[in-house]
Amino acid sequence: MSVLPPEVASLAACLGPQSDEIVKAMHEQSAEMDFPTVGPEVGSWLSLLVGASGARRVFEFGSGFGYSGYWFARALPDDGEIVLTEIDEDELALAREFFDQAGLTDITEFEHGDAIATIDRYQGPFDIVLIDNEKQRYLEAFQAVREKLRPGSLVLADNAITAGPIDREDVLAMLEGEQPPDPTEASRGIAEYLEHVRGRADLETSLLPVGEGVAVSLVR
Repeated sequence: MSVLPPEVASLAACLGPQSDEIVKAMHEQSAEMDFPTVGPEVGSWLSLLVGASGARRVFEFGSGFGYSGYWFARALPDDGEIVLTEIDEDELALAREFFDQAGLTDITEFEHGDAIATIDRYQGPFDIVLIDNEKQRYLEAFQAVREKLRPGSLVLADNAITAGPIDREDVLAMLEGEQPPDPTEASRGIAEYLEHVRGRADLETSLLPVGEGVAVSLVR
């Protein structure tokens, strides 16, 4: 569920890089599976950030069937690299099919298994990292990848505002030093992550209020 009003989300999607047949097919897949994606208003930002930062290497903690990864990958240079990670083998197989149709498998690594275990097998630096795995493990994911970043790298955390199990009022309360009576693990995990990144002197963090909210951290 986008935090933007529908008419604003539609305008944001229209202004960004345009959808293509792969994106349309992914939307159909999402509807068929009832599987949430970041949507085109966030996807267009992912492509834009690749171009604006000159990114060549991207790592995703949690890729589903490759929706966000596709927006990254189609903006990467021909010698770029993106690593998709997914615990669900069937979803990763779908991602491979979509990327094969798009001619992007040459720059893509498809990793089945736990993303936090997977990052240990890769050397840095990564230019962009997307954290979109289990919400209670966001901080663990960041800590696992921190030494594989460089000054200028971007760390994006999805669901910074909302998602099914996240209560934004509880998250805000925890960030303000209060303790809500019974926060979900997801709410607690998001608040813990946001508290950590906003308190680090080596990061500059801001909120991109599109989709379900993306926290963007720039490594100083």
